[in-house]
Amino acid sequence: MKTNGARFLESLGIPFEIREYEVDPNDLTAITVAKKIGMPAEQVFKTLLITGGPNIYRFAVIPGDAELDFKKLARAAGLRKAEMAPLKDVQPLTGYIRGGVTLFGARKAYPVYIDETAILFDKISVSAGARGTQLILAPDDYLRAAQALEVEVQLADLTKPRPAGAPQSGAPPSLGAPSMHRPFDAGVGEHEPNPSNPNEPEDKDQ
Repeated sequence: MKTNGARFLESLGIPFEIREYEVDPNDLTAITVAKKIGMPAEQVFKTLLITGGPNIYRFAVIPGDAELDFKKLARAAGLRKAEMAPLKDVQPLTGYIRGGVTLFGARKAYPVYIDETAILFDKISVSAGARGTQLILAPDDYLRAAQALEVEVQLADLTKPRPAGAPQSGAPPSLGAPSMHRPFDAGVGEHEPNPSNPNEPEDKDQ
């Protein structure tokens, strides 16, 4: 299925593969998606819409088997705090429903923060902008496409340490990856629970 995300990559001449899978509305986790498309979970990246306060939004892109560290993201983004955007706001702000958030073709372009482990792999997978459809592409091409949105794009350490005994992706403690800046005109998905509202349901965007 051709999605807005796929069309955006095509407009940039970026090569990619579309990989489709059967959707279970009750299980939209990136780990499940990884199994269905035959890729390791650490290579299937989920796109989270984050808020730093009223009308302040950022995209965080992290591995499917990892948990976002809000303090790390806030430091990287220069925010006083960071938390998940309310689920009810995700579709109005991005144009994408739960289970299909992606950077590309979103209603608004927000600054993008990508976990530094992305560059460790030959290929990564991200949502194509619709449930049941993933885009497989090279990390460098993903970064180039993100930069084409004309927002700040930065690689950073964004995830919490994995529990003892959990499989490691092989990433060093810090890759020292440089920031990539683009002009940003002030006025995307596993959507994890909002820590300020523990009753908010989990929203998976992959």
